[in-house]
Amino acid sequence: MSNGYEPGAYGPDRDGPDGYGSDGYDPDEYGSDEYSGPGDDNDTYGGGGQDGTAPPPPSQERTFAALPPASGRAFAESWWGRAWLKALEDTALDGQQLKKGRRLAREGGVGVVSVRPGRITAVVQDRDTSAYRSDVLLQELSEEEWDRFLDMAADRAGHIAALLDREMPPHLVEDASAAGVELLPVIGDLDPECTCEAWDHCPHTAALCYQVARLLDQDPFVLLLMRGRGERRLLDELQARITARAAGDEPSGPADAPAAGTAGRAVRGVPAAEAHAAGGILPPLPPPPALPAEAGVSPSLDTETDPEPGVDPTALEMLATDSAARAHRMLADALSPGHGLQPVPAALTPEQDAVRLAATARPEPWIATRLATGSGRGPAGLRIAVHAWRYGGAAALSVLDEQWTPDAASLAHARTQLAAAWDEDEAPRLRAEHNRWTSVDGALQLRYGRDGRWYPYRKENGRWTPAGPADDDPAAALAGAGQSEAGQGDTGQGDTGRSGAIRGEA
Repeated sequence: MSNGYEPGAYGPDRDGPDGYGSDGYDPDEYGSDEYSGPGDDNDTYGGGGQDGTAPPPPSQERTFAALPPASGRAFAESWWGRAWLKALEDTALDGQQLKKGRRLAREGGVGVVSVRPGRITAVVQDRDTSAYRSDVLLQELSEEEWDRFLDMAADRAGHIAALLDREMPPHLVEDASAAGVELLPVIGDLDPECTCEAWDHCPHTAALCYQVARLLDQDPFVLLLMRGRGERRLLDELQARITARAAGDEPSGPADAPAAGTAGRAVRGVPAAEAHAAGGILPPLPPPPALPAEAGVSPSLDTETDPEPGVDPTALEMLATDSAARAHRMLADALSPGHGLQPVPAALTPEQDAVRLAATARPEPWIATRLATGSGRGPAGLRIAVHAWRYGGAAALSVLDEQWTPDAASLAHARTQLAAAWDEDEAPRLRAEHNRWTSVDGALQLRYGRDGRWYPYRKENGRWTPAGPADDDPAAALAGAGQSEAGQGDTGQGDTGRSGAIRGEA
């Protein structure tokens, strides 16, 4: 680890009396802070020599304009940006220095950032306006390591496609590691240098690292440049390998030589044939997760802090519990055999979901009143809808709400089922209207669903109420309705009375 800035290492020596420029930084020493655009990339090829030989490797450097203050947001949102910051925080010995660095970065104290192979540089302004040149060094990959990385990337076109989308998928890093190439820094990899002469990470190098985490979020190629290859050079070298493989040869030139015909231009993406072929060599998916024994427990919102106006903590707890239970059921369904062959269920409307919550979450009375309003049914209508949901979910709810006229084929099928359900002398007398067959005494009803099943209903207090689960057999459905009513204490009738009502009209 360096003991600080070495005069003359980055430009002419302009030492003051203390051996450094004013406050550790002379603006003329490092050139102006002009910026030609986001991610100004000098990583270009200048063309070959006059004798037709390949050009030398380009001078690679990118400069990024000073970013605005980052108040109210995390420095790193991507997983690779967080890995960068973890390497910093694991390396630094003094957490207070990191805290000061975060504050400087949040306040916009980091100037233009220069990124080169093995080094990032910026001028960081302290809160007292003192300016310091800060560098952070990261070991470049060796040529052998780059060869292994490029060979791996050429085999997996999806990796480069992800990078071009400014993403760094975890399996790219894992595949690189399997090839012996570590892309992300770890503890001890970020080596600080600063003109404040601190021997460990100081607020200035920490602020630089926090700012670079934001750049990494936007473009993971910044990390690859620090490791030794800029975007254009990396893509050219990769294209050389792909072209050589397509021709049945391996690259004959040096690893850093560009492919024929690619000098002076950027290679964007990979050939479609390569991307398509990569589908057959992707690693297999991991095994599915084990199903937890039960849904998770929702957090308690019963705190000493008063809720915001209009927020009901009990309702929120109910929704959290319901969400956990639904997630558990969905995972159980997904892990069941043949799940992939099942049709995707239709999404519920808000009105239907209000009924589902009332039926499954068993809400408190005041929450049930809100659900009744949200469902557009009122308390009595919601109670009937809850019965329907508990008997058959969304399909049963649709049968409750919808009256429809079967087409000729559906009507013929329904009549055939009714004729076959009873012996001739036992068949009840039913009046048909649309998709509903009602007993002549007006007490029981069969509803024919669009799914071809029969749904039993019973009239209670002047309203048709679901009386049992659906059945493919209309006789079984209607018998279930009679038995269900026999168990109701307020009817005063047993099963025999109801059966007699049906059969007496046969």
